[in-house]
Amino acid sequence: MSQEDAQSEEYRFSRKQIVWGLVAIFAAYGTVAYSVQTLTIARPKIAADLDGLSLYAWSVSIPSLVMALVTVIFGKFSDMYGRRIMLMISLIASLVGTVLSALSPNFIFLIVASAIAALGAGAMMPLVFAVVGDLFPPAKRSKWVGLLNIPLGVFTLTGPALGGFVVDTLNWRYLFWLAIPLLVFCLITVPVGVPSLMNRDSTRKIDVKGCIWVALAASTSIIAFSYADKHPWISFQVLGLLLISLVGWIIFFRVESGAKEPVLDPAVLRNRSFSTIALATFFSSFGTMGMMMYFPMFLQGVQDISTFHSGFITTPYGVLTAFMGVPAGYIIARSGRFKWMYVAGYGILALSMFVLILFHAGTPIAGSVAVALLAGLGYGVIPTINTVVVQNAVPKRLMGVAMGAIFFFLMMGSAISPAILGSTMNVSYNKALSKSLPDGLEDIADQKTIEALDDPQILLSGSAMDDLEKTLQEKTGNDSQLFRQTREAVRYSLETGIRNIFWISAVFMLLAFLIICTVPRNYDSGEES
Repeated sequence: MSQEDAQSEEYRFSRKQIVWGLVAIFAAYGTVAYSVQTLTIARPKIAADLDGLSLYAWSVSIPSLVMALVTVIFGKFSDMYGRRIMLMISLIASLVGTVLSALSPNFIFLIVASAIAALGAGAMMPLVFAVVGDLFPPAKRSKWVGLLNIPLGVFTLTGPALGGFVVDTLNWRYLFWLAIPLLVFCLITVPVGVPSLMNRDSTRKIDVKGCIWVALAASTSIIAFSYADKHPWISFQVLGLLLISLVGWIIFFRVESGAKEPVLDPAVLRNRSFSTIALATFFSSFGTMGMMMYFPMFLQGVQDISTFHSGFITTPYGVLTAFMGVPAGYIIARSGRFKWMYVAGYGILALSMFVLILFHAGTPIAGSVAVALLAGLGYGVIPTINTVVVQNAVPKRLMGVAMGAIFFFLMMGSAISPAILGSTMNVSYNKALSKSLPDGLEDIADQKTIEALDDPQILLSGSAMDDLEKTLQEKTGNDSQLFRQTREAVRYSLETGIRNIFWISAVFMLLAFLIICTVPRNYDSGEES
């Protein structure tokens, strides 16, 4: 049998199977997109409502840690036991976590519930793209990988505004309740449409040691960086955890080099295309986190724009991020050329981050919309190219591992970057605040009021600002001047902290751009690696 005939046989599915398979993965990916897009814009107000502003960075780091672990582990499991069963498990975890999130009585409970939901979401992201690789031969993958951005685009277009509207007019808990019908629909369609393609080789065993060591190494890395948000970098807690993490990573890679079924196959890491993309993806997560997490904070805190309107301002970034993948997929399918889009995408995204450094409280809204458009235009082509190049760079037997690994590097960056950026925010904010608070405030305000100002997100909490105004007016005989001066000092300090975050994000994006310039050139889209 010729190679072409073998390939045809390998990808032979009925039209009905392919249609239902596409419906299932489109629905699953759209559900993840709904959660990400609505909760990103709503997270600052959720933290304020549950009195969890001091744990804001943890609300991103902990779920991202879980997502990082499950991407690589579930990717390997899907190669061994089939995509269908792994998708079902991930959907059930998402459903449980979503229900618990809606019922959260406090912010710590919400973080735990979000971690459970992240277990499912983290597994689903690489799995849906691996299903595309199962259903279609290499020549057709890029088109469908691009089209998979359509449900992402729908919720990206409506998600931020919907999230802002629900938070401002109803209650943030409704955002979680609205996700439940979507998850139920996915639970119905996945068993019908997704082929199991289970490997029935009984000699294949789970790499338990690899799973344990990657969990230890990744978790200690992220917790160490998260501790740096509250402790000095040279403290025992941070340095001790970083040392444990380093030892854990060394042992993990030694274990994987000798494992029969490594959870992260060394053959994937040795692939030049994969390693270049993975490193650029990790660095670029600092830039995208600055845009996703701190740009809305800048709009709401520094420029005093409502959650609802800030959702509209950031919508172009999300929409272009989603829909630019569609033409990118078609271009690659027709020409097999991708490097020029890589270089242009990373270059435009780096430029947009450097532009953000120039923003201040008086920057016109049109400028914010323009930079959101610019960033979305640059970032939009990157996820599609990542998926297509990685899938065509490794053998099909390693597709689940490769997709899980690329998302692992993305999630590790998404987990570590908030801790580093949050630490930068706190140091910069407190330094600026100590210099800008009005004279005599400490003589008038009590210790509780002064401590409340140490939180850089106090401007996002309407109740906290009302309490501050009431307290200061009581102390000054209803004179509002001191409150106005204090509020402006907090606003200036927040602006200073976020600007430093934009600097770090821009530098990391520049590094990612330089790295991606070294990626190997175009491949033949019709060949199976």
